[in-house]
Amino acid sequence: MSQPEPATIYLVATPIGNLADISLRALETLQQADVIAAEDTRKTGRLLKHHAIKKPLISFYEHNQERALERIVSLVRGGQSVALVTTAGTPGIADPGFVVVRRAIAEGVPITMVPGATAFVMALVLSGLATHSFVFRGFTPRKAGARRRFFEADRNLSYTLLYYESPHRLAASLEDALAVFGDRPAALANDLTKLYEAVDRGRLSELLAQIRDDGARGEYVLVIAGTDEAGL
Repeated sequence: MSQPEPATIYLVATPIGNLADISLRALETLQQADVIAAEDTRKTGRLLKHHAIKKPLISFYEHNQERALERIVSLVRGGQSVALVTTAGTPGIADPGFVVVRRAIAEGVPITMVPGATAFVMALVLSGLATHSFVFRGFTPRKAGARRRFFEADRNLSYTLLYYESPHRLAASLEDALAVFGDRPAALANDLTKLYEAVDRGRLSELLAQIRDDGARGEYVLVIAGTDEAGL
């Protein structure tokens, strides 16, 4: 196997559910890195244990990112390689990993990426909606007023729209989406790559009724047709 270059930051994509969904290169990089920076050290620890990898872990998440960034840059400048992982999926997508890229570029620190799973890409492909052009908008705002304004900014876009949402806000988000977009074709992807993976497709009103009846569990990706596919 090839050896990774020393003194580099590696953004390493990890599984979004099924622990087997990790590349050979990702495992090699995690094994050979000097330090692993993780958004959630407990979850990353379980992944590393599953693959029999033992490495020093440091915490890197939204509320300690400035202090952690300084340490990461210092480690790399001191000749050590650092692998950065998010809780699940690709670092930099809907998490603070993007600030590492900015800092590395600004300070001339070597940085590269080991690509892999991203939940919204899988949800888009399985939704049955158009994939040739789309907009990923990350997590919706927590408060209803801000969330409606967030959706309203996308109302006239022709592209397929993608959002992350937590289970306890999902019904409210679907209500707001229905009010803003109208009853468009949509899909809800849940627990992707896990045992109870599900992708439900239908109109927004149908998906809302289903969530009201069955409840919501796990993390969701909401996919909504753009104006072209919705016939608007």
